[in-house]
Amino acid sequence: MHSRCCKIKLPLRSVLARGETIYYLGLTINVMRNILFTVLLASAMGGYAQDMRLTVKAGAYARTNTLVSYKTDKALPTGKAWKLEEVTAGKKESVPVQMDDAGVITWVMRGTTASGAQREYRLYAGKPAARGLMRAEVSSAGISLKQNQKPILQYNTAIVDPPVGTDTVYRRSGFIHPLWAPNGVVLTAIFPKSGHAHHMGIWSPWTHTRFEGKVTDFWNVHKKEGKVFYAGTEAVAGGDVWCGFRVKQEQVAYPAPGQAKVAIAETYSVKAYEATSNGTRRLWDMRTDFSSPSDSGITLLQYRYGGGFGLRTTPYFTSKTSQVLTSEGHTRKNADSTRARWVMITGKAPEGEAGLLIMNAPDNFDSPEPLRVWPEDMDGGELMLNYSPTKMKTWQLVHGNVYTLKYRVMVYSGRLTAEEAEAVWRDYAYPPEVVLSRH
Repeated sequence: MHSRCCKIKLPLRSVLARGETIYYLGLTINVMRNILFTVLLASAMGGYAQDMRLTVKAGAYARTNTLVSYKTDKALPTGKAWKLEEVTAGKKESVPVQMDDAGVITWVMRGTTASGAQREYRLYAGKPAARGLMRAEVSSAGISLKQNQKPILQYNTAIVDPPVGTDTVYRRSGFIHPLWAPNGVVLTAIFPKSGHAHHMGIWSPWTHTRFEGKVTDFWNVHKKEGKVFYAGTEAVAGGDVWCGFRVKQEQVAYPAPGQAKVAIAETYSVKAYEATSNGTRRLWDMRTDFSSPSDSGITLLQYRYGGGFGLRTTPYFTSKTSQVLTSEGHTRKNADSTRARWVMITGKAPEGEAGLLIMNAPDNFDSPEPLRVWPEDMDGGELMLNYSPTKMKTWQLVHGNVYTLKYRVMVYSGRLTAEEAEAVWRDYAYPPEVVLSRH
């Protein structure tokens, strides 16, 4: 995808938005959108930052290490960054905080907060900190998210070749692998040896579509009907609370030999947050905004899998070494074709026991989304799992409209109980309320 706005070479460290830093390793990145945002932000906001008192209300649910977000309408003076203090019985404690390029400020409300309780914070403009512990690093292979030097996940921008002897049709970019648990277990797999070489870690191609009058499959690449590609980087950022990236992806159709046409254009965003619970748990968010550039749009036909959130887990997670549990109490034996607010996969690997909890946003298409979960005898007991928005109904994408799907993931060392999973889901679906109580 070619941009009409200018491209510039960034220095190694460059400000993306107040309080955030781009970590740049030699890639040419289109930053016009972020520059424009900064200019508009400075001119549109109603005055410069002043001290603000924020009240966070837990609401109906108890909270534990909960992400909190607040959007301010105050601009920062030049050379300043947002700072946050929690105020308790006259005492003040510094809290890491970070703002994204949409002006949303995020922090972790540490510890346990009882239902109905409130916590008080002071938000103010202060001196920018040095490079934060959450880092996004760009290389020729992809974008790696890290906490200090501990890897979290890698998004692959470069074309990855399949193993020697495998058809080159499986060459791919635009997927997440590896995804690490906090204890070092790699939770994903690509080009699995047991079968289904088109499975690529975490990826989201649509399987059964009608594009410009022709049924087109972007999932099963060996059919040579379509494929997903990375198509450019918009932003990478790190800081004290989260690190992440925003990239372009394209689901490209092959209507005839030698022809290629973009059927779906995607903006794919990922944010990974600092680990909590003594480093044993970590949240990250995935968001895809997508549209069809074709005048006729595209129809995502009802099918048993595809789109949404696709996952091929490590080969160490088999029907004998791992467990699946959904919010409705289903297991791997009976979870397929059921709806779930969340699904949890826990298994054993050489590095130890670990897993991931996947949640679909309440405002996603046909949410709670239905699941595709492989039966226990597939590929030697290995696991493919897919939150598929079109498993039970067709979705028509109209040209000119932008559609969104959002998912939150918790990776963890050891185990997570169903009660803990439900609490994490409630934080996602019903976050604490933030009230500006005083300037």
